[in-house]
Amino acid sequence: MRDPGVAVVVEDDLDVRNLVSTVLTQSGFEVHAVAEGRSAVDAVQEHNPTLVTLDVGLPDIDGYEVLRRVRNVSDCYVIMLTAHNEEIDTLTALQSGADDYVTKPFRPRELRARVAAMLRRPRGGLIEEKPETTTTAAAPAEAPAPPARPGSVLRHNGLELDRETRTVMLKGEELVLTRSEFDLLHELLRSSGAVRTKGDLVRVVRGQYYRTDTYISEADERAIEVHIGNLRRKLGEDPKSPRWLMTVRGVGYRLVPKRPDHV
Repeated sequence: MRDPGVAVVVEDDLDVRNLVSTVLTQSGFEVHAVAEGRSAVDAVQEHNPTLVTLDVGLPDIDGYEVLRRVRNVSDCYVIMLTAHNEEIDTLTALQSGADDYVTKPFRPRELRARVAAMLRRPRGGLIEEKPETTTTAAAPAEAPAPPARPGSVLRHNGLELDRETRTVMLKGEELVLTRSEFDLLHELLRSSGAVRTKGDLVRVVRGQYYRTDTYISEADERAIEVHIGNLRRKLGEDPKSPRWLMTVRGVGYRLVPKRPDHV
């Protein structure tokens, strides 16, 4: 099994902190647990984690401010732990740049499945460090990147998505998307105009934990709306005259038809 790396658990409740730490340790993480927000930012800078679980309510600074500071120094996965039935926590967490959220109380199996689903789909933009080598010869010129494999690139109205490199290009510039935003855009592009319900898209984001027979809550569907809103903002999309993402009222989303002035 591949080593998932380091996790930082940020939780002021000792029982919850111990529970989350145990779940992640059993999943193979090296876990560092802290009880305060400022300590969390220090731990992220020191340990360079793959994953941070972050409680919203902390005794010094709240989880959203911690998330803002973490995002300044790290592209790690962040799962927010939010209060049960407080939808505003969920929406604010996603709008602030969290990758996912789990509401309290939660089952260990759910947290484990959410983490596993994220790790199966690496974030775009992460660069794997390569070991340093020493040589007396001059370094050769950098080889050109290999061409994309057929079928790995999806194009629509000037937008280009490469599922292998997990990159999205628009007008020659790469968009910085979260894992969830990338996966949702990929699903809509590969669907070639077919409508995808919010339930379909919840399963895309949640991975195998959400099977076709799994109950999908209203909060799950609202989370999809937030992800789509964030994606539209990064695309510079006008919801009243969309170029890429069209809302199918009461159902979900689909692609806008291709325009003749774009490939």
